[in-house]
Amino acid sequence: MRVLAFGTYDAAAHPRIQVLIDGLRERGIEVREIAEPLGLDTARRVEILRKPWLVPVLAVRLGRRWLTLARRARRLGRDEYPSHVLVGYLGHFDVLLARVLFPSATVVLDHLVFAAGTARDRGVGGGLRTLLLSGVDRLAIAAADVVVTDTAEHAAQVPARRADDAVVVAVGATQAWFDAGARAEAARTLDTDDGALTVVFFGLFTPLQGAPVIAEALRLLGRRGVRIRATLVGSGQDAPAVRTTLAGIGPSDGTRSTVDVAWHEWVQPADLPGLVAGHDICLGIFGTTDKALAVVPNKVYQGAAAGCAVITSGTEPQRRAFGDAAIFVPPGNVEALATAIETVADPAVRTRARAASRAAAHRFTAGAVVAPLVEALAAAPATPTR
Repeated sequence: MRVLAFGTYDAAAHPRIQVLIDGLRERGIEVREIAEPLGLDTARRVEILRKPWLVPVLAVRLGRRWLTLARRARRLGRDEYPSHVLVGYLGHFDVLLARVLFPSATVVLDHLVFAAGTARDRGVGGGLRTLLLSGVDRLAIAAADVVVTDTAEHAAQVPARRADDAVVVAVGATQAWFDAGARAEAARTLDTDDGALTVVFFGLFTPLQGAPVIAEALRLLGRRGVRIRATLVGSGQDAPAVRTTLAGIGPSDGTRSTVDVAWHEWVQPADLPGLVAGHDICLGIFGTTDKALAVVPNKVYQGAAAGCAVITSGTEPQRRAFGDAAIFVPPGNVEALATAIETVADPAVRTRARAASRAAAHRFTAGAVVAPLVEALAAAPATPTR
C-alpha cells in the first residue's frame, strides 16, 4: 500500500492531516506528500463566503496551486505512484483534481467539515449561497471512494447511498502535544506562584466555539472572587463581543479583580502546545449551533494530550469520546461553566481531573485514531497503474 497525502492543506495551521499521516506511518504504511498550502486563513475563507464577489480571489489562487500540484504529480515515478490518495482537510475542490490525476487510485477525502454547515454556523444565511455550498459537499463526496469524518453525527450527514463508504476517525492530537504535556508535568508544581488557577482557551472565536460564554463565565468568577489567570489565543467574529465582556471584569467597589486575562491574537503553531501545557484547565467549546453539537474539537484532544484538565460542553459526541475523563457543562450555560472552573480550583479536584484527561488522551494518539482508516484502506484496495 502506497499512500499519497495530497492537496492544498496546511498541516501547521490545521494539524488534522498531520495526525492522519503520522498515524499511517506509525502503522508501517508508506506515505508521501504533495502539498501546496492555499494560504487563506479561516477568517479570509469566511469573508469569501459572505462576499461572493471575492470568489475569483479563491479561484485564481486555487488554480495556481493546482498547476503546481499537477506538475509534481506528473513527476512521480512508476514505483512512487500511489495506490491510495488521501486528500487533506478543506479539500472540497482538491478531491476533484485528485480524481483526475490519479484515476486508478482509491481517493480518500478527509471531509472534516461540511461547507454548507460551516457557513450556517458562521452566520451566512440560507438561499443561493448555502444551496451552492451543499452542492460543493455533494460533488466532493461523489469524487471520493472513502469519506472520512470525525464523528458519527457528521458521518450521518453523508448521503445515504454513500453511507457504507464513510469511516469515522477521531481528530486526535500530534505527538508535539504529548511531548509538551510530559515536559510540563515534569516541571509542574501543584499551584502557580500566586496561587491562581490557570485557564487557557484557543480557537477561532466563531459561534461554534462559544467564546462569549467563556468571557461571561470569567466575569462571573471575578464577581465571586475566584483567583484566575486566563489566557485567550486567537481572533474571529466573536472577538469584539468577548473584549466588551472582559472589559467589565472586576468587583463593583473598584478593587483589583481576581481574574487576570492575557490575550494573544496569534501564537506560532509550534509554540502552542507548550503554552497550553502550562495551564491547569483547557477549555473546549460551548456554542449552541447545530455544528457545535456535532463535533469534538481538536482543542479538547490537544488539551488532554497536554495534560490539562478539560472542561467542555456536554454534547453527545464529546461525552462519547471522553466519558468520565472530561468535565462537561450544558452548551451555552455561563453559570455552569463558571461553577465547573471554580470546582477545579480545589487542588484535589484539579489533580484528579488532569490525571483523567491524560489517561484518556492515550486513546487519541495518531497511531490509535487511524485504526478505522487503516481498515477502510485495506477494504478498498486499488491497483496503481500508469
